[in-house]
Amino acid sequence: YESNKILIYSILIILVIIFVALSYYFENKKEKKILLSENYVQAKIYIEKDDKIRAKEILKDLILANDSTYSALSFFLMLDQKLINDYNEISDLFNHLLKNNEFDKEIKNLLIFKKALLSSNYIKESELLESLEPLTKNESLWKPHALILLGDYFMAKKEFLKAKDFYKEIFLIKDLQQNFYEEALFKIALIEND
Repeated sequence: YESNKILIYSILIILVIIFVALSYYFENKKEKKILLSENYVQAKIYIEKDDKIRAKEILKDLILANDSTYSALSFFLMLDQKLINDYNEISDLFNHLLKNNEFDKEIKNLLIFKKALLSSNYIKESELLESLEPLTKNESLWKPHALILLGDYFMAKKEFLKAKDFYKEIFLIKDLQQNFYEEALFKIALIEND
């Protein structure tokens, strides 16, 4: 004991410091989450009181807080309540959300799909194809949705061959819900009857 006394006390002090630091970190994280939730509720109250300017400010701060839960909830609340209408601002917030938060793979794919859906009226064909590539080139729950979106996009542009190709890709996906196959079949029939 006498020969290792300094080593033992050093290890004990280091363990106490680590314990205190971890306790502080987790308590701080918990308090931040509580503050974020209170701010989210406050923004909803402002929306109910029709004070959209204050609500937008709070929700934007929540998005920029980079908390995967409250950032996403705040962003979609802003969209749902039409607190932002400028496409560039929406696109910037979407990009921030995707870049600065860690989401489960399928949640991230959902966000990619929603961004592409929203952007489809504003961006070029090449940008839309590039934005949906993570969904169309990989197995994802959102792949059939992306293929339908691309088919509809080209159908609206009267590029029927491209539209038909995307609808046909749906038949290559196994074990889909029947309504995807039916929708693709219906839209191919529309193209062929045109």
